Amino acid sequence: MSLGSSLFLRSLGLIYLIAFLSLEWQVAGLLGTTGLRPAAGFLERARESLGGVDLAAVPTIFWLGASDLVLRGACWVGAAFALLVIGGMLPLASLVGCWLLYLSLVGIGTPFLNYQWDALLLETGFLAIFWAPMTARLASPLAMAPSPIIRWLFVWLLFRLMFFSGWVKLASGDPAWWNLTALTYHYETQPLPTWTAWYMDQLPAWFQRISAAGTFAIELVVPFLIFLGRRGRAVAAAAFFGLQVFIGATGNYGFFNLLSALLCLPLLDDDQLVALVPRRLRSRVVRARAAPSTPRMVGHAAVALLVLALTLPASLTQLTGFRTATDAVAPLAQWLRPFHLTSRYGLFAVMTKTRPEVVIEGSDDGITWTPYVWRWKPGALDRRPTFVEPDMPRLDWQMWFDGLRIERALQTGQRAFNVVTPSLIERLKEGAPSVLRLLAPDPFENGPPRHIRWRLYDYQFTDSAERDASGDWWKRQFVYGDGPAEEWSAAGQRESGQ
Repeated sequence: MSLGSSLFLRSLGLIYLIAFLSLEWQVAGLLGTTGLRPAAGFLERARESLGGVDLAAVPTIFWLGASDLVLRGACWVGAAFALLVIGGMLPLASLVGCWLLYLSLVGIGTPFLNYQWDALLLETGFLAIFWAPMTARLASPLAMAPSPIIRWLFVWLLFRLMFFSGWVKLASGDPAWWNLTALTYHYETQPLPTWTAWYMDQLPAWFQRISAAGTFAIELVVPFLIFLGRRGRAVAAAAFFGLQVFIGATGNYGFFNLLSALLCLPLLDDDQLVALVPRRLRSRVVRARAAPSTPRMVGHAAVALLVLALTLPASLTQLTGFRTATDAVAPLAQWLRPFHLTSRYGLFAVMTKTRPEVVIEGSDDGITWTPYVWRWKPGALDRRPTFVEPDMPRLDWQMWFDGLRIERALQTGQRAFNVVTPSLIERLKEGAPSVLRLLAPDPFENGPPRHIRWRLYDYQFTDSAERDASGDWWKRQFVYGDGPAEEWSAAGQRESGQ
């Protein structure tokens, strides 16, 4: 096994480990029996609508049962498979196990596992299965060199990820991206800001414009260096890696930046990677073994044809807006969609310019109200924004979407949209331990309060003068209080199919 492929697969095992362990402490509160979106109820409704168990429509092992113990156990088993990958043991079987278990969780995880990094992990994990050697150990002398076909599928995945991350920003027509002012909003309106984001937000407008222009250069121009030889690929890898480090240093995106940075590895050959290894360790580096066998290369070619059949038309449609190409493969794409073999990418196509935050409060007398405290999303004005990555607190993230959707509903009078706030309030009224565990320590130690209400605030970062005077990282303005939560709950559940 070559240095690059061994490092790639072991690192992917580490990302799988992070993903499974991050989900393990949350899954009961999100999808468990008394969770916000019980998986058992979702599967029961799916069974009724599909006429029974349908693995093609909902590919998940949880058709067999979705109790809290089973959900958490699946995360622990996935973590065990990931440790085997990290240790280089049974790489092929372990990667298959990781992928199947994560696919099973994503299949029942709406809306909490519907993020782009979940799709990216499944697509990367699917390709990695075909890059793994069919040996008991990664370092086995019998391990064949990784297939160049699969390597270039990883490169194509990275190209799509980076290029379309830039393209969607322009295609949206958002003036904030076109006039390069988007980053003047981004740092305070991103889902889970960090304390470094506060400092970035204080920088002058000209710096933010230069940063936005640099982002476009890396996302729209640098991807084409991939096709200009090994030096071009090395420059592209360095630029992509630097962008991911910067994003990870100013925001909380779970394992997304780690996974995106990992996809840079296939751009480099072993000679380039060995040059990064300290001289005293270079003699220990295992070089590539024999080339893959002809039957395996034929299988990899079939995988490549499938991936290209799904991604080339989709990319053309994303680029031009014309659906002729995708219509030709629509039946195949529709059939395979639940398996997440390929996906479309592109974050922050339209820059969010406000930060509506849902604050939930409880009271025993209806006069004195005490807020429930989120673990990481903004709440108390004087609490410093913190880092939580590579962990992914999915309720905190989802509440960012809830704030935006509730704000839009208040502006438009809309009622049918998917939010979890009503379900969260119901679980807090019940005092559900699995849900309370997702929040900071419960302020109502003697049981649920008699009254619970929600309020919407517009949060903004303070500036330097305001923070010097008050010590606060945030300032906020009241927007709305209470509302037809029951109506939203029913409409949102109908829309989400849960």
